[in-house]
Amino acid sequence: MSLPEPADMSHAMLIALLMHLGGSYDLPSSALTEADVFGTSDGALHALELVPLRDGRVRLSVVPRPPGDGAGIEIRDAE
Repeated sequence: MSLPEPADMSHAMLIALLMHLGGSYDLPSSALTEADVFGTSDGALHALELVPLRDGRVRLSVVPRPPGDGAGIEIRDAE
């Protein structure tokens, strides 16, 4: 089985988070216009990080995008 493309994985994590929260989450409209939403002032994009935890849960985080064009999905051991 191959891993999904990073954009598909990001989409799946967003859907999983929203479904866990009951299907929707209310944000202030300003949340979509802040500079960091679509990238930083230098044009760098963010990445999503999914970390498996030892208690069976996973942690979703927004992190700086790794440098270079080869960024993708990494599989790591549980914390």
